[in-house]
Amino acid sequence: MTTEEARRDQSADATKGLTILIAGGSSAAGIAGARAFTQAGHRVISVGSDGGRIAAAVAGIPGATGLVCDLADPDSVSLLADQVHDQFGLVDGLVHLVGGWRGGDGIAGQSDVDWDFLQRNVLTTLRNTSRTFYPDLAASVTGRLSIVSSTAVSRPTAGNANYAAVKAAAEAWVLAVADGFAVDGSRAAAVILAVKALVYDGMRAAAPQRNFPGFTDVKRLAEEVAGLFARPAAELNGSRIIL
Repeated sequence: MTTEEARRDQSADATKGLTILIAGGSSAAGIAGARAFTQAGHRVISVGSDGGRIAAAVAGIPGATGLVCDLADPDSVSLLADQVHDQFGLVDGLVHLVGGWRGGDGIAGQSDVDWDFLQRNVLTTLRNTSRTFYPDLAASVTGRLSIVSSTAVSRPTAGNANYAAVKAAAEAWVLAVADGFAVDGSRAAAVILAVKALVYDGMRAAAPQRNFPGFTDVKRLAEEVAGLFARPAAELNGSRIIL
């Protein structure tokens, strides 16, 4: 076997049997992601704040484990990392799906309550998890951090100012992580996936008269995220992919 053939084999092997942590694993996107990753032969750790919901999310998905953690609390995330490392070893992927949406009536109608909710769920959980698991991702030959952002960042309106601003901050954080990977000489990549909104079968069943134009199905999102691990980090790191 030539050196180049050995390199290709090593690269291919690096995309098999990965350990993926999904933050916000009890969401429809989290469940779709867990299925996509486990079907590809990876091990999934789905994390959520509600024990009952996260247990239901991983039920029937062989290869997926549910763990409970308040991802907005840095001490809890540190304890989560200890538990993950003890039971599963280092993490190769961090898929951040924690979020939520809050609107408002114009700029004056952007409430502090909604801002606090969005900042806690979207940005604080991202900062806590990415800082804690950064060494894992940077050490992995296929380390990946991905977030789901919004196309509203590029076209914010007065009615969604809180939401778009927090999502923009999350994107800036991911770009900073991408710079960290580059500066450290890591083979990891940090990626932004932007959507108008997500849709899943339950939403369609609840509103059969709606077409959900421009929405991204969670199954397609899951396929896109899973596919990141097979693509070169050099072409992905710091990229913003619109679905």
